[in-house]
Amino acid sequence: MKTLIELYDERPIENVLGTEMFHPQETIYVCPPDVAENRALHKALEAYFAHRGCKVHLTFAAVSLLNAGSVEKVLKEILQSHEDCCVDISGGTDAALFAAGSVCRDIPVITYSRKKNAFFEIRNAPFARNLPCRVRLDAASCFLMAGGQLLPGREDSKALIDQEASIDALFSVYAHYRRVWNRQISMIQKISRADDDTLMARGSPCVKADQHMVTADRGMLEALADCGLILDFQWNDEGFSFRFRDPMARFWLRDMGSVLELQVFRACRATGLFDDVVLSAVVNWEGGKKQDAVTNEIDVMAVRGVQPLLISCKTCEIRTEALNELAILRDRFGGKGSRAMIVTSASATRARKVMRNRARELGIEIVEWEDCDLIHLKKRLKTTESMDLTR
Repeated sequence: MKTLIELYDERPIENVLGTEMFHPQETIYVCPPDVAENRALHKALEAYFAHRGCKVHLTFAAVSLLNAGSVEKVLKEILQSHEDCCVDISGGTDAALFAAGSVCRDIPVITYSRKKNAFFEIRNAPFARNLPCRVRLDAASCFLMAGGQLLPGREDSKALIDQEASIDALFSVYAHYRRVWNRQISMIQKISRADDDTLMARGSPCVKADQHMVTADRGMLEALADCGLILDFQWNDEGFSFRFRDPMARFWLRDMGSVLELQVFRACRATGLFDDVVLSAVVNWEGGKKQDAVTNEIDVMAVRGVQPLLISCKTCEIRTEALNELAILRDRFGGKGSRAMIVTSASATRARKVMRNRARELGIEIVEWEDCDLIHLKKRLKTTESMDLTR
């Protein structure tokens, strides 16, 4: 085919898979006027296809997708002025689908099934008959198709690949001192500097941190020293001192949430399921690299085929606001085809029933402390493989 006609959909994945699979010379989006006028979105889609290696010319035809008559008129004009057309009805509204059915009697029509992850012939399109979708996305692609851009996060995911032993050691210390961890990290923040090239930290056994007096836990510090995350640990009645192993260890031990995020990142990679795993995925929703742009950070993002999994990590109780925010991000990435999970180091309790019910309503899976070890976490992550894609 030379021309692919897409009925624009709010779910980004519906707008790009046809072009990726069939490589038309031109893709025409029949879309609402606000989409046709959104230059930032156009640039993001162009960047997406460039990132994916698809050479295609994009055109946006403005029309109300709620007016079947108007959509029919636009489709007729496109079909009359373009050769070798195919219409993809994976997306669009009921009115748009009705219009396409009225116009496309002799034109190839195809659709994509999320449940079967395959394209199907609707009419005159044997090339798309029961055709498996073999597109495999990365995190950057998921952001671009939704009109955003992946920015550098707080940590370099590639640099962490060789740090599995250190992550395991850090999590082991955390598991033993979980109930005092946040206070102890606030104490370490107080006695150290993020920009100290010497990596030194020193302080009194009791310091004021986070508006509270915090007593340093010698056992926890010794455990960190035993696993090599801090060096030259000294302790006496006057105070204590140590040196962070390196800037990476300093960051981990000055950030309360890093330990759980690292554990989830490691577990995602260990499953072998995902094509891309990113820690601290920061997205700029306005595209480009504007300093004052609207951004969101996703603790861990994993992508398998065309299905992104967004994971939020909490070393505290889960609040309704966190569930709502995660659901919004999940829907923006692809709606029914995307997945969301919250991992918390809080233990399972009956008091969390309301939160669990809300998570169930939003289609968000909850992983509590009892399943945060590597073996159980891998099993929970693998359950996404069999989740119902028609939700």
